[in-house]
Amino acid sequence: MDTRLQDKISAGESKVLEFKEILPQGDKIAKTVIAFSNTSGGQLIIGVGDDRTIKGIDPDVDIFELQDRVASIIYDLCYPNILPEFYTINVDGKLLFIIEVYRGNLLPYYLKKEGRNHGTYVRIGSSNRKADVETVIDLERQRINRSFDEEICFDTSFDSLDLTPLQKRFEARGKILDIEKLKSLKLVQEEHGHLYPSQALLILLGVRENATVKCARFKGTTMGSFIDKKEYSGDLFSQLDQVEMFIKNHLHLAGVIKGLQREDRYEIPMEAIREVILNAYVHRDYINLGRDIKVGIYDDIVNIVSPGGFPSSITIEDVLAGRSETRNKAIARVFKELDYIEQWGSGIKRIFSWCEEAGVAKPLITEKGDFVDVELYREYTSVSESVSESVSESVSESVQESVQESVQESVQEKGEVYLGKRQVDILYFCLEPRTSKEILDYLGVINHSKNRKSHVTGLVTLGLLARTIPENPNDRNQKYITTEAGKLYVEENDNRRKTR
Repeated sequence: MDTRLQDKISAGESKVLEFKEILPQGDKIAKTVIAFSNTSGGQLIIGVGDDRTIKGIDPDVDIFELQDRVASIIYDLCYPNILPEFYTINVDGKLLFIIEVYRGNLLPYYLKKEGRNHGTYVRIGSSNRKADVETVIDLERQRINRSFDEEICFDTSFDSLDLTPLQKRFEARGKILDIEKLKSLKLVQEEHGHLYPSQALLILLGVRENATVKCARFKGTTMGSFIDKKEYSGDLFSQLDQVEMFIKNHLHLAGVIKGLQREDRYEIPMEAIREVILNAYVHRDYINLGRDIKVGIYDDIVNIVSPGGFPSSITIEDVLAGRSETRNKAIARVFKELDYIEQWGSGIKRIFSWCEEAGVAKPLITEKGDFVDVELYREYTSVSESVSESVSESVSESVQESVQESVQESVQEKGEVYLGKRQVDILYFCLEPRTSKEILDYLGVINHSKNRKSHVTGLVTLGLLARTIPENPNDRNQKYITTEAGKLYVEENDNRRKTR
């Protein structure tokens, strides 16, 4: 069996996959084919049950007659004409009939008998949804390769707008924002001697009410109760700054030891957080009113949710592979001009890279219905006072003559120590004596002095890891073992896991 198909079936129905145990009625086939054509394409697999069990189709069926029947249904019920591919796959003696549909170029596709305005369907998650008027219009824009934010607002006077927020950002980059620049960025258009703004300009300046963000710090790991909440509106650049500050105010800033040097950093790399927030503003859906970007901070994650899902022509797999498809072309063009965007399609890979470098777990990016959901994990864990006291005593005894004073301050600051995921992994791994090479191999990093200082020496300095031959640090037989303070942390970490 095709392992990729097997993986797809095991994962269940999705934006690009639907199962039917038997061939459905004509209307149901047509709606699924139309929804796939209007969205990202997809496969309708006949012979798979709702529980993902492979049943197969009737082995006596005439495959060529079946293909002709389905092709006739699609031709008779759908408009414009849709030309899917039909083929079969034999799985352990059971035959699957697959209708593969590609995203169309003549958007929107619809049921003939219901018409364009009432018979257009799109794929949201694993279901077919009837498109509303705004979605139908947006599909027409996609057909001519035009985005909503490039549309001109003839009901708004350009002279009534305050361009100051945008001008300040251009000035900060040493660039001039004049009328010609506004035109080239498709932020304004001249008609009969008058200038009119585009949707993008109104959104960037915060004139549109739907361009807002809601932030909340929740208590614990659920939305049961909140500690702090804010709602930001106004120009998008100010919103970006305010959201970043809100998140910083609710994250731990820890003193991380690199070698014998202390480096202050947030438990989640701020570069990664900024990129996720920027993506939310650049790629969100601004068409439908009453939907906001939402930022939720919990004890275990920072969750950023943006409305609109991924652009219709791409899937989550495409995004993770680095494919870029811009929903708001004019807005993206401005952020690129101002150097907020470094290179098209590089954002997701850089987010993963920043988190990996910081020893933080890879963020989870999913498409949930008509929203994009990003979870960034708070990998630093607060060590209790009892561990901190044990660490402080260990440090003061072993390094008081040789370690810089700033190191001890970092251990005792606020009575807390914060460890990254890799540091935690080392403590577990070194419950038995290990060489530095074994530790670095375990982490999957190169056996280099820089990595030894970064991953091993810092924990020794903190008193959570000890050398087995302390009198000769460079001994060829040197190994490292978790100290009593480190074991106490491991024990508390196990208890936290059990109560989650």
